[in-house]
Amino acid sequence: MGAVPRHQNFSLGDEEVVRLVFREYGVKITAEQIARAYAPEQRMSWKKSVEVARFIKGMTLRQARAWLEDVVRLKRPVPIRTFKKKQAHHAAPWEGWPVAKWPVKVARHYLKLLENLENNAKFRGLDVERVVIVHAAAHKGIRIPNIMPRAFGRATRFDEQTVNIELVAAELPREVVPKHYKLNLVKK
Repeated sequence: MGAVPRHQNFSLGDEEVVRLVFREYGVKITAEQIARAYAPEQRMSWKKSVEVARFIKGMTLRQARAWLEDVVRLKRPVPIRTFKKKQAHHAAPWEGWPVAKWPVKVARHYLKLLENLENNAKFRGLDVERVVIVHAAAHKGIRIPNIMPRAFGRATRFDEQTVNIELVAAELPREVVPKHYKLNLVKK
Protein backbone atom coordinates (compact mmCIF):
# COMPACT_ATOMS: atom_id res chain seq x y z
CA MET A 1 0.00 0.00 0.00
CA GLY A 2 1.30 3.45 -0.82
CA ALA A 3 1.60 6.46 1.43
CA VAL A 4 -1.28 6.83 3.86
CA PRO A 5 -2.94 10.26 3.96
CA ARG A 6 -2.35 12.23 7.17
CA HIS A 7 -5.88 11.81 8.50
CA GLN A 8 -5.75 8.02 8.16
CA ASN A 9 -3.94 6.34 11.01
CA PHE A 10 -4.34 2.62 10.47
CA SER A 11 -3.38 0.77 13.60
CA LEU A 12 -2.03 -2.27 11.69
CA GLY A 13 0.52 -2.36 8.88
CA ASP A 14 0.56 -4.97 6.13
CA GLU A 15 3.10 -7.18 7.89
CA GLU A 16 1.06 -7.13 11.11
CA VAL A 17 -2.09 -8.10 9.19
CA VAL A 18 -0.23 -11.01 7.55
CA ARG A 19 0.94 -12.20 11.00
CA LEU A 20 -2.58 -11.76 12.43
CA VAL A 21 -4.16 -13.85 9.66
CA PHE A 22 -1.54 -16.58 10.10
CA ARG A 23 -2.12 -16.63 13.88
CA GLU A 24 -5.93 -16.65 13.63
CA TYR A 25 -6.52 -18.81 10.53
CA GLY A 26 -3.20 -20.62 9.94
CA VAL A 27 -2.95 -19.31 6.37
CA LYS A 28 -0.14 -17.33 4.75
CA ILE A 29 -1.33 -14.38 2.67
CA THR A 30 0.41 -11.57 0.83
CA ALA A 31 -0.07 -7.81 1.05
CA GLU A 32 -2.01 -7.93 -2.25
CA GLN A 33 -4.77 -9.93 -0.51
CA ILE A 34 -5.54 -7.16 1.99
CA ALA A 35 -8.24 -4.51 1.61
CA ARG A 36 -8.82 -1.57 3.95
CA ALA A 37 -11.47 1.02 4.64
CA TYR A 38 -11.33 4.02 6.96
CA ALA A 39 -13.99 6.51 8.01
CA PRO A 40 -12.65 9.49 10.00
CA GLU A 41 -14.63 11.72 12.37
CA GLN A 42 -18.01 9.98 12.30
CA ARG A 43 -20.60 11.56 14.58
CA MET A 44 -21.78 8.58 16.60
CA SER A 45 -21.33 6.83 19.92
CA TRP A 46 -17.82 5.53 20.54
CA LYS A 47 -18.95 2.85 22.99
CA LYS A 48 -21.55 1.39 20.62
CA SER A 49 -19.12 1.49 17.71
CA VAL A 50 -16.56 -0.49 19.74
CA GLU A 51 -19.18 -3.18 20.39
CA VAL A 52 -20.20 -3.37 16.71
CA ALA A 53 -16.54 -3.58 15.64
CA ARG A 54 -15.93 -6.41 18.09
CA PHE A 55 -19.01 -8.24 16.82
CA ILE A 56 -18.34 -8.08 13.06
CA LYS A 57 -14.67 -9.04 13.34
CA GLY A 58 -14.28 -12.51 11.86
CA MET A 59 -17.35 -12.31 9.63
CA THR A 60 -17.34 -12.27 5.85
CA LEU A 61 -18.50 -9.09 4.15
CA ARG A 62 -21.85 -10.66 3.24
CA GLN A 63 -22.48 -11.90 6.80
CA ALA A 64 -21.62 -8.54 8.35
CA ARG A 65 -23.78 -6.65 5.86
CA ALA A 66 -26.77 -8.97 6.41
CA TRP A 67 -26.50 -8.73 10.20
CA LEU A 68 -26.13 -4.93 10.26
CA GLU A 69 -29.06 -4.50 7.87
CA ASP A 70 -31.14 -6.56 10.32
CA VAL A 71 -29.90 -4.32 13.16
CA VAL A 72 -31.11 -1.25 11.24
CA ARG A 73 -34.50 -2.97 10.75
CA LEU A 74 -34.53 -3.90 14.49
CA LYS A 75 -34.67 -7.63 13.70
CA ARG A 76 -31.41 -8.82 15.32
CA PRO A 77 -29.36 -7.20 18.11
CA VAL A 78 -25.64 -6.71 18.72
CA PRO A 79 -24.21 -8.21 21.94
CA ILE A 80 -22.91 -5.69 24.46
CA ARG A 81 -19.82 -7.07 26.22
CA THR A 82 -17.90 -4.19 27.82
CA PHE A 83 -20.20 -1.21 28.37
CA LYS A 84 -23.04 -3.14 30.00
CA LYS A 85 -23.71 -1.58 33.39
CA LYS A 86 -27.40 -1.01 34.06
CA GLN A 87 -28.36 -2.36 30.63
CA ALA A 88 -31.56 -4.28 30.00
CA HIS A 89 -31.44 -8.01 29.22
CA HIS A 90 -33.12 -9.16 26.00
CA ALA A 91 -34.04 -12.40 24.30
CA ALA A 92 -30.85 -12.76 22.27
CA PRO A 93 -30.26 -15.28 19.44
CA TRP A 94 -27.14 -16.65 21.17
CA GLU A 95 -26.63 -18.60 24.36
CA GLY A 96 -25.28 -17.25 27.63
CA TRP A 97 -25.16 -13.51 26.96
CA PRO A 98 -28.45 -11.64 27.44
CA VAL A 99 -27.20 -8.03 27.19
CA ALA A 100 -27.89 -6.68 23.71
CA LYS A 101 -28.75 -3.46 21.87
CA TRP A 102 -29.83 -2.24 18.47
CA PRO A 103 -27.38 0.59 17.63
CA VAL A 104 -29.12 1.78 14.44
CA LYS A 105 -27.07 4.93 13.79
CA VAL A 106 -23.77 3.10 14.28
CA ALA A 107 -24.94 0.22 12.07
CA ARG A 108 -25.74 2.67 9.25
CA HIS A 109 -22.23 4.14 9.43
CA TYR A 110 -20.69 0.66 9.41
CA LEU A 111 -22.84 -0.34 6.41
CA LYS A 112 -21.41 2.59 4.44
CA LEU A 113 -17.89 1.56 5.47
CA LEU A 114 -18.58 -2.08 4.52
CA GLU A 115 -19.69 -0.93 1.07
CA ASN A 116 -16.45 1.05 0.76
CA LEU A 117 -14.44 -1.99 1.89
CA GLU A 118 -16.19 -4.22 -0.65
CA ASN A 119 -15.45 -1.74 -3.45
CA ASN A 120 -11.80 -1.55 -2.36
CA ALA A 121 -11.60 -5.36 -2.40
CA LYS A 122 -13.10 -5.50 -5.91
CA PHE A 123 -10.67 -2.82 -7.08
CA ARG A 124 -7.75 -4.90 -5.81
CA GLY A 125 -9.10 -7.94 -7.70
CA LEU A 126 -10.13 -9.96 -4.63
CA ASP A 127 -12.96 -12.52 -4.56
CA VAL A 128 -15.59 -10.76 -2.42
CA GLU A 129 -17.16 -14.07 -1.31
CA ARG A 130 -13.89 -15.07 0.40
CA VAL A 131 -13.02 -11.71 1.98
CA VAL A 132 -13.14 -11.86 5.79
CA ILE A 133 -12.91 -8.94 8.21
CA VAL A 134 -9.74 -9.68 10.17
CA HIS A 135 -9.47 -6.37 12.03
CA ALA A 136 -12.12 -3.86 13.09
CA ALA A 137 -11.42 -0.92 15.37
CA ALA A 138 -13.10 2.23 16.59
CA HIS A 139 -10.95 5.02 18.00
CA LYS A 140 -12.03 8.23 19.65
CA GLY A 141 -11.84 11.21 17.33
CA ILE A 142 -11.89 14.92 17.97
CA ARG A 143 -14.49 16.46 20.26
CA ILE A 144 -16.67 19.13 18.72
CA PRO A 145 -17.18 21.85 21.36
CA ASN A 146 -20.73 22.78 22.14
CA ILE A 147 -22.66 24.29 25.04
CA MET A 148 -26.01 23.50 26.61
CA PRO A 149 -27.92 26.53 27.93
CA ARG A 150 -29.07 26.20 31.53
CA ALA A 151 -31.37 28.15 33.80
CA PHE A 152 -30.47 31.60 35.13
CA GLY A 153 -28.15 32.44 32.23
CA ARG A 154 -25.64 29.68 32.90
CA ALA A 155 -24.21 27.20 30.40
CA THR A 156 -22.63 23.77 30.54
CA ARG A 157 -20.18 22.22 28.10
CA PHE A 158 -21.82 19.57 25.99
CA ASP A 159 -19.21 18.40 23.52
CA GLU A 160 -20.07 16.11 20.65
CA GLN A 161 -17.88 13.05 20.24
CA THR A 162 -16.60 11.67 16.95
CA VAL A 163 -15.23 8.25 16.11
CA ASN A 164 -12.59 7.06 13.63
CA ILE A 165 -13.49 3.58 12.41
CA GLU A 166 -11.30 1.26 10.38
CA LEU A 167 -11.81 -2.14 8.82
CA VAL A 168 -9.13 -4.44 7.43
CA ALA A 169 -10.15 -7.51 5.43
CA ALA A 170 -8.22 -10.31 3.81
CA GLU A 171 -9.01 -12.81 1.09
CA LEU A 172 -8.78 -16.32 2.56
CA PRO A 173 -8.89 -19.76 0.92
CA ARG A 174 -12.34 -21.35 0.70
CA GLU A 175 -11.65 -24.02 3.33
CA VAL A 176 -10.97 -21.48 6.13
CA VAL A 177 -13.68 -18.92 5.32
CA PRO A 178 -16.08 -18.80 8.31
CA LYS A 179 -19.38 -20.56 7.74
CA HIS A 180 -22.70 -18.83 8.30
CA TYR A 181 -23.43 -18.14 11.94
CA LYS A 182 -26.02 -20.53 13.30
CA LEU A 183 -27.99 -18.05 15.35
CA ASN A 184 -31.73 -18.13 15.79
CA LEU A 185 -33.70 -15.06 14.84
CA VAL A 186 -35.44 -13.32 17.70
CA LYS A 187 -39.17 -13.90 17.27
CA LYS A 188 -41.26 -10.77 17.63
